[in-house]
Amino acid sequence: MSEPPPPSVLSSSAPELLEPGDYSQYLLNAKSEIIFVLRALLPVAARITIYFNEGRDFLLTTLVAIGENTIILDYGSDPAMNRKALETDKLFCATQLEKVKIQFILRGVTEVSHEGRPAFRAAFPETVLRLQRREFFRLTVPIARPLRCILPYEKADGSRAQTEVKVVDISGGGMAIMVPPEDIGFQADAEFPNCRLELPEVGIVVATIKVCNVFEITLRNGSNVKRAGSQFKNLSGPMLTLVQRYIIKVERERKARETGMN
Repeated sequence: MSEPPPPSVLSSSAPELLEPGDYSQYLLNAKSEIIFVLRALLPVAARITIYFNEGRDFLLTTLVAIGENTIILDYGSDPAMNRKALETDKLFCATQLEKVKIQFILRGVTEVSHEGRPAFRAAFPETVLRLQRREFFRLTVPIARPLRCILPYEKADGSRAQTEVKVVDISGGGMAIMVPPEDIGFQADAEFPNCRLELPEVGIVVATIKVCNVFEITLRNGSNVKRAGSQFKNLSGPMLTLVQRYIIKVERERKARETGMN
């Protein structure tokens, strides 16, 4: 999956499209797994939002039948949008089932008659992105227990060095951090292997991080600081488990404090 419409053009009431490249470890490729996920949508008539025309158009539908190599979806309520969808090479589909985000791409959509009504028919999606809430939930790091990440980098003379950066928030997909000094080449698309992130009472995560963006914010005291969004690249299962365990632990502690105060 690739090239989803930019979030800025999506309906605020529709499921948010995620960039699959950020969550490649959750892409399902096996046909049996894809069928399992799609069949789960049938009995509950889960609403599916279809985006096309670079995200400028969308329609709502439901999955109504699954064949051996094809799926059938109900027509949307707007005939003009249905016609546009039929003329589009690629349709981005997003839905949610029991707090699990599901995304896939359909190609070669045609019109068929299903139980006497017009419908869309498409080939099986090649991949399906399935993402549970605990995997994309982003936790703000408690101020009282800050997280630090050791970031190795290569200096201008070719020698190796490392710096420590403060983690602002973290999820299974990546983290936001305070930007280190500019002389280490910290910019969008830069990658830093073997970063070490110590999670208190949980363990140490070793991962490659890729810088997604760098931006400046103004703090309450009026000072400006730079932050960066980064993603974990090919994070292994055991490392992901540590991140999830840390998030669950901090959330439980927060809820326990709130319960005590009430």
